[in-house]
Amino acid sequence: MSANLLKNEKSPYLLQHQNNPVHWYAWGDAAFQAAQAQNRPIFLSIGYSTCHWCHVMAHESFEDQEVADVLNRDFISIKVDREERPDVDEIYMSAVHAMRQRGGWPLSMFLTPDLKPFYGGTYWPRPVFLGILDQVAKVWREQRGEIEKSGESIVEYLRAQKSAILETRSLDVSVFQKFFLQTQQSFDAVWGGFGPAPKFPHAMQISLLLRVHRRSGEPRALEMARFTLEKMARGGIYDHVGGGFARYSTDEKWLVPHFEKMLYDNAQLAATYLEAFRATKEEMFRRVAAETLDYVLRAMTHPEGGFYSAEDADSEGEEGKFYVWTFEELSEALTQPELEHWIRVYQISPAGNFEHGANIFSLSDEFSWQEKDHPLIRSAREKLFQLREARIHPHKDDKILSAWNGLMIRAMALGYQVLGEEKYLEAAHRAAQFIRKNLFSDSHLQARYREGEGRFAARLEDYAYLIQGLIDLYQCDFNPEPLRWALELQEVQYRLFWDKDASAFFFTDGKDPSLLLRSKEGMDGALPNANAVSAWNLLRLQGLTYDLRYGEWAQGIFSCFSAVMSEYPTAFSTLLIAYDYFSDLSAEIAVLCAAEKSDLEASLQKIRAEFFPNQVLALGKGGQDFPLLLSGKTALENKIIYYLCRDQSCEAPLQEAQKLLEKLREFREYRLD
Repeated sequence: MSANLLKNEKSPYLLQHQNNPVHWYAWGDAAFQAAQAQNRPIFLSIGYSTCHWCHVMAHESFEDQEVADVLNRDFISIKVDREERPDVDEIYMSAVHAMRQRGGWPLSMFLTPDLKPFYGGTYWPRPVFLGILDQVAKVWREQRGEIEKSGESIVEYLRAQKSAILETRSLDVSVFQKFFLQTQQSFDAVWGGFGPAPKFPHAMQISLLLRVHRRSGEPRALEMARFTLEKMARGGIYDHVGGGFARYSTDEKWLVPHFEKMLYDNAQLAATYLEAFRATKEEMFRRVAAETLDYVLRAMTHPEGGFYSAEDADSEGEEGKFYVWTFEELSEALTQPELEHWIRVYQISPAGNFEHGANIFSLSDEFSWQEKDHPLIRSAREKLFQLREARIHPHKDDKILSAWNGLMIRAMALGYQVLGEEKYLEAAHRAAQFIRKNLFSDSHLQARYREGEGRFAARLEDYAYLIQGLIDLYQCDFNPEPLRWALELQEVQYRLFWDKDASAFFFTDGKDPSLLLRSKEGMDGALPNANAVSAWNLLRLQGLTYDLRYGEWAQGIFSCFSAVMSEYPTAFSTLLIAYDYFSDLSAEIAVLCAAEKSDLEASLQKIRAEFFPNQVLALGKGGQDFPLLLSGKTALENKIIYYLCRDQSCEAPLQEAQKLLEKLREFREYRLD
């Protein structure tokens, strides 16, 4: 080949590289056959379109003719979008860790023609990269046999590690005690969050803290969650002009973000802030959740309903340029009273707090969140928003991923349940319909949509997150279709991914011969673990359908990861959220309504206003068998009847919502030492 072959791809990341002098291939048979035929090693570069250091390496190396000449002469070069192919990324990220190298993106790997990794790293400056290319090419020519042995040994190590049947251990609520102690040890009591800079939000860990507080009554669990959420909302990681969160903070104070905005972060954080509002009734948490969801509706939504993936950190070649303001720009934009108040509230100075004298806004501790409603702040914010909209925007990655859309469907559904805003319910339904229309056929999901094309067999996370979103969507308006689809998807997920030997789900379906191994993971990363979300889904589906297989599968997942989860519980926050559901007095609520709609809505609002994380709710009018939770339960004329069930056993029906609330406030308590 003597050309770059990326121009016909749909991935925004691959298209960013279509004009490089490097003769890039996409991941696929053409590249693999070329490597075999030409007896060359493969240079594999994995990244994503909003990745800052991917841009840097592209400008320094992949746009450079000298580097391209070396790559084109000595290697077969492959570009992979990690968001399209998390299965490929997962294998080679594991390989770089096995080589005791630090992971990250861009991921730069060298493979044998049969795809076995033998050397790798992440970002390399151009001079270093040129030296590595020369050395790898030399070793390949002179010591190919040793390289092939090295690649084989790495693959065998990974296969043994990923396929091992893990030790099992009896689980009980003491695992929450260990989680609490480990979380305390890493908690930053000054700035919130866990661990040193760079700081990531850890939404699932915060959600678990809320649950630990609910059942243990431990005030420190609530305070760690509440304090962290407040500090993030005040900091520069939160966009005080347009809403939404950046990927992470580069400093301990949450002030200076890495400015890219990811759909999955904003989905998880919106859901966690909504849970925190339910648990505390603090207005700040409600506002942050609403502003985050509104940002997604405004800036991250396809006209037909799906949600886009990300917005870049860079614009006009500078990180954060879209978001920051010099003192002079603010002085020109605002009236003197607006400027003076904005300076006090958002800690602005002529010297700035970022590069080139620019300012990142952060809400001063001297002011409450209600200060945002001050007339001067509201008028200033609107002016700055309009001026910012006129700037050159960061690149938007507009591909639509089934997995990440599932997370945002859940967040929008919770937004409707907690905030009562119809726009969130409509957005959740439209996104679900978009995925069904464009990424679902023959009972199977596809992973990515862009420009009319659905592509790539869905992985475990696509099924797990979408099923989760559909369950929450059903519990908004009780339209049965999302639940029916969730149940259909759950059966397909089990058939494609279940490992009967280990009683957990593989990440992939095993049908792609280019993937060297199948892995099963229980730990969270930037995304909630898909086995953990699946366990949570299965328990809720069992509550709605009384299908006991689901509970058995969930218990299998707990057992599979029990020993390692017991040792490192903070790494398994989502699985512990599912275990919290399993170990609590989880409730199945059937509401039979023959009353006025307004009475029903008032009743549901009372239930939804409180933090009852371990329950499922079904609504009917009597005489229904779907979901099975409604079967055999009757309604009374002009009445709302509540059936509270636990483990498929129902108590006497109730006619007062207040009585139901009192019952729902019961839980299996445990104490933290």
